Amino acid sequence: MKALIATAPRKAELLDYEDREMAENEVKVKVEFASPKHGTEVVDFRGLSPFIDEDYDTEWQIFKKRGDDEARGVVFGEFNLGNMFVGKITEKGKNVTEYEIGDTVCSYGSIRETQIVNAVDNYKLRKLPEGVSWKNAVCYDPAQFAMSGFRDANVRAGDYVVIIGLGAIGQILIQLAKKAGAGIVIGVDPIKIRRDIAEKHGADYCYDPTACDVGLEIKKATNKMGADSVIETSGSAQALQAALKGIAYGGTISYVAFAKPFPEGLNFGREAHFSNAKIVFSRASNEPNPDYPRWNRKRIEDTCWNLLMSNYIDCEDIIDPVVNFADSAEAYEKYVDQHPDLSIKMGIIVGGEQDV
Repeated sequence: MKALIATAPRKAELLDYEDREMAENEVKVKVEFASPKHGTEVVDFRGLSPFIDEDYDTEWQIFKKRGDDEARGVVFGEFNLGNMFVGKITEKGKNVTEYEIGDTVCSYGSIRETQIVNAVDNYKLRKLPEGVSWKNAVCYDPAQFAMSGFRDANVRAGDYVVIIGLGAIGQILIQLAKKAGAGIVIGVDPIKIRRDIAEKHGADYCYDPTACDVGLEIKKATNKMGADSVIETSGSAQALQAALKGIAYGGTISYVAFAKPFPEGLNFGREAHFSNAKIVFSRASNEPNPDYPRWNRKRIEDTCWNLLMSNYIDCEDIIDPVVNFADSAEAYEKYVDQHPDLSIKMGIIVGGEQDV
């Protein structure tokens, strides 16, 4: 059997593996579909993650350098690529009562032909209802970060909402904002196909940041008022500058991106000095949640899963391109790393070759 492994910075390969012995609380899943994470995972893949040589100390809430005798955060040759999988249960341990052989399930996991997963009191192992697309299921993770960013932006009916960066998270945010009754929904992305899909799913305006002054266009579209909320998913310094220009007085910028170091030029003077805006750094997996105890990670996950499985959120256009597992190493390098402009969120057919 094969698994997709990062063997060196920016190098992916399909390598052999053998399954470990399954425990009594676990199930084995034959993977049919999978998908990588296009945001934070690619930073690791490029060897640029702070987690490689540092670790986040939850007690001090700071990054600390790893000791010489400590394992690195990313070990190339062992780094399993991938984020979500969908497949059928083929074996189950004797303590498993909530799942049956033949169930189609989705969970977190790397891109490989089989998965062994805890199936006792594990809400993260989700059963797919009959007839729901696997493409919705593998958007389970980005939907959570979209939901968190949406809630942290305090979007309300009638608001003017801007979503910067129209990858998977941004596309889901477009749908959430429109269906929540936002008065104007604006998408921002330099890639035309992403703007087209956002408009198909409800965006009132979409702007190419390489072709216009986005902050000014936001003010024009909102009769000079600006956006009540800007949700920034791209991690670009120019995007944050545009958000600061386009935000309404007292508005909120929900910063979802895991940003890289900003180059010289980001200016917190100019419009930012006058707007009285709030910047909230948003992350679905932070505990306690900003709205704890009413909201926590499990409630976010439950809510997103229900929205996906009911087709309230439609991810059919978000999973693009779709490739076969045999081609996944080259495709990962091409679509996730080298040419992200050619993809939104890559899907992988693991259980057999198909014309794609």
